[in-house]
Amino acid sequence: MPNPLLDTQTLPPFSQIRPEHVEPALDAQLAACRAQIERLTREVAVPTWENFIEPLEESEDRLGRVWSPISHLNSVLNSEALRTAYNACLPKLSDYGTEVGQNEALFHAYRAVAAQEHLDADQRRVLDNALRDFHLSGVDLPADKKARYKEISQSLSALTSKFAENVLDATNAWELHLEDESRLAGLPESARALMRQSAEQRGLPGWLLTLHMPSYLPVMTYADDRELRAECYRAHATRASDQGPHAGQWDNSEVMEQILALRHELAQLLGFANYAERSLATKMARTPEEVIGFLEDLANRTLPQARRELDELTAFAREHHGVDQLEPWDIGYYAEKLRQHRYQISDEELRPYFPLSRVLDGLFGVAERLFGVRFQEVEAFDTYHPDVRFFEIRDAEHGALRGQFYLDPFARPHKRGGAWMDTCSDRMHSATRDQIPVAYLVCNFAPPVGERPALLTHDEVETLFHEFGHGLHHLLTKVDYPAVAGINGVPWDAVELPSQFLENWCWERESLDLFARHWETDEPLPETLYQRMRAAKHFQSAMQMVRQLEFALFDFRIHLEYDPARGGRIQEILQAVRDQVAVIHPPAFHRFAHGFSHIFAGGYAAGYYSYKWAEVLSADAFSLFEERGVFDAATGRAFREHILERGGAEDAMTLFVRFRGREPDTEALLRQSGIAA
Repeated sequence: MPNPLLDTQTLPPFSQIRPEHVEPALDAQLAACRAQIERLTREVAVPTWENFIEPLEESEDRLGRVWSPISHLNSVLNSEALRTAYNACLPKLSDYGTEVGQNEALFHAYRAVAAQEHLDADQRRVLDNALRDFHLSGVDLPADKKARYKEISQSLSALTSKFAENVLDATNAWELHLEDESRLAGLPESARALMRQSAEQRGLPGWLLTLHMPSYLPVMTYADDRELRAECYRAHATRASDQGPHAGQWDNSEVMEQILALRHELAQLLGFANYAERSLATKMARTPEEVIGFLEDLANRTLPQARRELDELTAFAREHHGVDQLEPWDIGYYAEKLRQHRYQISDEELRPYFPLSRVLDGLFGVAERLFGVRFQEVEAFDTYHPDVRFFEIRDAEHGALRGQFYLDPFARPHKRGGAWMDTCSDRMHSATRDQIPVAYLVCNFAPPVGERPALLTHDEVETLFHEFGHGLHHLLTKVDYPAVAGINGVPWDAVELPSQFLENWCWERESLDLFARHWETDEPLPETLYQRMRAAKHFQSAMQMVRQLEFALFDFRIHLEYDPARGGRIQEILQAVRDQVAVIHPPAFHRFAHGFSHIFAGGYAAGYYSYKWAEVLSADAFSLFEERGVFDAATGRAFREHILERGGAEDAMTLFVRFRGREPDTEALLRQSGIAA
């Protein structure tokens, strides 16, 4: 059977991909890339954009289109065979990346092209970024340090993959089978039905609880059984660690230590004092002091309100429910009780108004009104799972195809938790290629149960809008060069701007009217319910803010303060950060860091602060719509033109100022978060 991964088509032939295809396909494409580099550096005497950079971009693009479906399937349809093949490829990709980054002939050719005068601004951005990345890959290092850089890169690739596998395996390993329905008292019927369906799929009577979010969150929010909440909390809080029901089995303790040590060594090889400094070399923030100052300022302005919110919750639990001591597994439960008491609203009351199909229609309607695009579902396409859907995005005026995306909405075993957007292919326009961007949008919502469609909580509606914001950033780009098209080349602390920005339309009456309708009666979201939802918008917003600041400070400090003689001091620094900014202090067995995939298995190492940094940008960007109208066409067009279409082709602050007319103001974030200045 021919290897489908070697085909040149843009869309992956998912149904034909087999684990045994993976390594040969990657080997073949890596060999082609190496041959192209060798030929160009040997034969091209006077490198130009057209005869040197463009051919390299095209071969790199083919490599990306080979690897993208493999990486994606490893996240959404994980199996032992695919995992083995995937992990066998990681060192090969790492080696290739290091080779390219340290290739002095390639570096000198890029520098020669960059010195030419006829380049356009986007081409200059590509070359400036590339020259920076050559230095960050160690092109200037002596041979022995180049070799060490390569070893470290290989090891980090393997370790971060291992971290993610441990979290996935630990999450899948725990389950609780119940046959006594009384233990599920308080849980909404939607959650019970899902647990019953999970048990039936396993051939079990009763109900099956797991650590996947559609099962775990309802328990922590609604289960009257305090012991059940405590049992689930402990299992979730100790995943992939030395504690809990699977203590030591998928323990990430040593993996984290090795990752931090290697990142620190890598940074010092390149002349940085620590990995935090290395991380900022490609971000908007300029110094570690600026990041720490930004986070601590937000914490200082938020902590007084966060403490008041916790005091209110504690008093409510004592006065209304006779609970003298709130444990961590009580927080979500009594917070929901307080929210219902204060605002007479719950997630379950809202859920019937957010069937996934209608939310998608509304999401597309918002984008159509703001950005002048339209969407069309494609029924016939090559897929890897029956849940997956496929869409096209076109210009509303001329009908030109702008991009395509896969939507994989539901939680299932062997699928990584969380929600994310990733690139399938990039926009590219050259003498030989006119390629549109394609994206993956992945969520982990509860699937339909019986005859009832998938119904989302309002938080999940926000999640979908968030990931779709990333998708629009990738799909609406008008930049022709993949390295700075869409989300590529965008500083990590600016890349969350479009995603957080789009969340605002989940709260506006005018946009909710496009999709918030009861799945059975077709009744629109009642005004009284909407007003209660709006009133509850800022419920415990300061507690949520300091929790995110805790994660961000912890991430930045473990990379900033790493000391080879003392190790990562992960729990020690985490405790110090909690002493500084947290209002809720978990028990000693809690192992949050062991499942913190964003920084140990994702791209947010010494960069988790980016969520708050970009939230300042997004809040201030939305404030312009607050002034002019949430569907003001001119403002939407300006956001599309200055932010979405420009991708990474210009400085992120320059683009923001061009849209907003000034630099961002933190006050908009505090105001929109309901936090008193």
